[in-house]
Amino acid sequence: MTLANSQVFKTDLGPLNPVWAELILGLVVFGFTFLMLAKVILPKIRRTLDEREDAIDGGTERADDLRSEATQIREQYEAELAEARHEAARIRAKAVEEGSVAIAAARAEGNAERESILAAGAEKIASERAAAERELTADVDAWAHALAARIVGEPVGADRA
Repeated sequence: MTLANSQVFKTDLGPLNPVWAELILGLVVFGFTFLMLAKVILPKIRRTLDEREDAIDGGTERADDLRSEATQIREQYEAELAEARHEAARIRAKAVEEGSVAIAAARAEGNAERESILAAGAEKIASERAAAERELTADVDAWAHALAARIVGEPVGADRA
């Protein structure tokens, strides 16, 4: 080895003998890049990932909450519907009962009116029969005397005098 060669090797920089300016510049750029990643980019990434996780987990929780709320509302609706059905059945039963009472009352009133009409008719018939009998009785005496007079040939009874 010659001296020129040995100086070449000394000035020749290899991987184990870096240039200090480049090494410092590399460290500064690495530090700046590391700080940018650590302070700006990674928190944004972490925040985005947290928002996504919250959206997924929160969406699932909200969906579960909405599902349970919907179940409660449905149960409440079904209870109100069953209560309304019972109320409708009670109203129908009451209406049937009131209807049967009204029908019975109307029937009783109709029967009473029929009985009064029948009684009035029977009374009128009886009075007209009595009047007809009185008229006929008076006429029957006169006809009987007239007939007897015609048969006998001379006046009979009251006509004699």
